Amino acid sequence: MQTSSENGRKRIAMKTPPIVSPQEWAAAREQLLVKEKELTRARDALAAERRRMPWQPVEKAYAFDGPAGKASLVDLFDGRRQLIVYRAFFEPGVHGWPEHACIGCSLGADQVSNLVHLNARDTTLVYASRAPQADIARLKARMGWEIPWYTITDSFDADFGVDEWHGHNAFIREGERVFRTYFINGRGDEAMGTLWSYLDMTALGRQEEWEDSPEGYPQTRPYKWWNWNESYIPDAAPDPKWVEVSDAGEAAFRKRDS
Repeated sequence: MQTSSENGRKRIAMKTPPIVSPQEWAAAREQLLVKEKELTRARDALAAERRRMPWQPVEKAYAFDGPAGKASLVDLFDGRRQLIVYRAFFEPGVHGWPEHACIGCSLGADQVSNLVHLNARDTTLVYASRAPQADIARLKARMGWEIPWYTITDSFDADFGVDEWHGHNAFIREGERVFRTYFINGRGDEAMGTLWSYLDMTALGRQEEWEDSPEGYPQTRPYKWWNWNESYIPDAAPDPKWVEVSDAGEAAFRKRDS
């Protein structure tokens, strides 16, 4: 096998795919697109099954430390109906302490998108670690993270499967009653960070009309609830101009696909 040199480093020559014409490349891409669409439909079907998962009642009264002092699990919802809690490893004994959190958890935090869009779907994301709040505040400032981040003070991590490994737990609130609805960990955490990955793991999903959800679940037209990250107003009607633009886009997509 041949080797090449770049910047003084040896590289093993790759066995690359064939080089083809634009027409052949387009045909190959269309062939693979069939499988990609199958994967998308399978992912949608899996999310629909998540929305039908049984709910586990949370019976303990968990306590956290937050920027404003003591907080209950209900407090972490910040008034919204759904909550996602990611257990991040930042505490004594973790590689990088006290300057850094776990490298993997830090990479995940770097992936988290602007949470205002998630909040607009009545859903809150928080991180939770065992480090004191002063250390968490210092870490967030150093790394440029704005994720709400709480300190675990009791058995929350052990009770929800994240005492020895990372993971996302999803909860829903009915008044003061809280229920666990889903759990993603291991390699499933790799895909987390986008608005859609978070919503797809929740009990209510994306809350759009096209979704296969149980009767009575909140749903609105797709695209219409989107907004600039500075412009969300709770319960406001969609921007009429954006409705017009997105309707035209949907019609164009349908025409193309037909």
